[in-house]
Amino acid sequence: MTTRAKGQGQWALGYREPLNPNERMKKDDDGLNVRARVENVYQYTGFAGIDPSDLRGRLRWWGLYTQRKPGIDGGRTAVLEPHELEDEYFMLRVRIDGGQLSLEQLRVIADISVKYARSSADLTDRQNIQLHWIRIEDVPAIWKALEAVGLSTQEACGDVPRVIVGSPVAGISAEELIDPTDVIREIERRFVGNPEFSNLPRKFKSSISWLPDVPYEVNDVAFVGSVHPDHGPGFDLWVGGGLAVNPMLAKRLGVWVPLNEIPEVWAGVIGIFRDYGYRRLRTKARLKFLVNDWGVEKFRDVLENEYLKRKLSDGPPPVLPERPIDHIGAAPQLDGNFYLGVAPVVGRISGEKLHALADILEKHDLHRVRTTAYQKLLVLDIPPAIVDTVAAELDQLGLSSKPSTWRRATMACTGIEYCKLAIVETKATAATLITELESRLGDVDADISININGCPNACARTQVADIGLKGILLGGRPGFQLHLGGGLAVSAGAWAEDTDDPEAVPVGSLGRKLRGLKSTAEDLPDYVERLTRRYLAARAEGETFAAWVARAEEEALA
Repeated sequence: MTTRAKGQGQWALGYREPLNPNERMKKDDDGLNVRARVENVYQYTGFAGIDPSDLRGRLRWWGLYTQRKPGIDGGRTAVLEPHELEDEYFMLRVRIDGGQLSLEQLRVIADISVKYARSSADLTDRQNIQLHWIRIEDVPAIWKALEAVGLSTQEACGDVPRVIVGSPVAGISAEELIDPTDVIREIERRFVGNPEFSNLPRKFKSSISWLPDVPYEVNDVAFVGSVHPDHGPGFDLWVGGGLAVNPMLAKRLGVWVPLNEIPEVWAGVIGIFRDYGYRRLRTKARLKFLVNDWGVEKFRDVLENEYLKRKLSDGPPPVLPERPIDHIGAAPQLDGNFYLGVAPVVGRISGEKLHALADILEKHDLHRVRTTAYQKLLVLDIPPAIVDTVAAELDQLGLSSKPSTWRRATMACTGIEYCKLAIVETKATAATLITELESRLGDVDADISININGCPNACARTQVADIGLKGILLGGRPGFQLHLGGGLAVSAGAWAEDTDDPEAVPVGSLGRKLRGLKSTAEDLPDYVERLTRRYLAARAEGETFAAWVARAEEEALA
């Protein structure tokens, strides 16, 4: 007698019985339902009264993670039990789809930061804002304040459709042929908080942008602007991107999607993930593993025939820029005004600074701000005559529109300061590194991105940076495994196919991880300085850092 295999827990194949504790938790009660318990029970009982399944599970559906207890070193991260690692405070993630904020919304986030979060505020690389030191007793009041101005924390975390990343210059850029803001809003309205998609195998990340100015290759689903020779402007569809321990870049399905059909196609892709995604092991539960196993032809076939019930049009790839776009500095808008992109140090800001930013906007009758997928901020609609004035006032806040190469291109995750998964400090390490490199090298004539992560999970996209730093312990001391020469697709990037093929498209690179290439946190400035000087001395005309790394001997990278 043979026993029926359990498979990978795929619902579409009939495997509905939960195969791990996370799946059991979701089956027992939808994560969305925890809000009622926060409002009716937990705000009165406090932290001690929170059910463990809610505390370390369902609260994420409303943007809440317990934060790390201060004083616990990185060597104990994988040793201690969750209850030993966690403090009685939360990180709260404010969801900002498309990165679009009004002056009123900015004020409310600043108010919450000062009143409830010890003035903490971090800009993330997915256009959200994260607050810390949140007490469960204060969460209902925070929700009320956010929702009064059209903001939410709903499904900012958890096994759900996370924030939809969009271009920070959507609707104002002269290079944009279609503004997808309305379809981002439609997806948010129809599907975020909808029980239809509130129990996915794991998180689901999306990007929708006409311009290739967002990291679309690391998303589960991405729509990128593309002009069809017969139908005109629309969007190229990519699926299956994600980093962490098993990094994979998204793959083109080769289809063209008109603007009005994006919500339907998005729902089809996430539906495949919900129904066919692997639910046995959390480490294999991202869409990228299914896409990798199926291949794009089968994925497209299932999408068209099982979910959309129609064929999609073949389409051309997007036209990519020569270099990554971060929108730092002043640039003209369609209407003749300017936007101004500014760089805080690795996204770290504060409630007081957010209030001061809002004061500057109000003083100059400005009403719109955008967050970016690179931990930066844009101020919109600045009349030409006052661009320099606004820039100078923002610079006084530490928000520079003319940052050095190092400040402009360095990102860092939350790190051990607050994150229970982290092994090393990131934000302070990055700030020190930036200061040292500015002092030693000045503002070099080169684009070199540095992404710093406190653990292997790559929240700061370490594998697609010129210099990616993954937190590890070296003889008990904080250190980093180095990834070199990664990057997302630009027109000068590597090609996935023969370049004679008109449908070929450049793809990103996950870079090189050389055996033994590590650095302590203390030695990091010396290493990056040495590596940068070698690149500047050896590069060919116009050669990028990633291209140099790809051809360099290992000795030159040590």
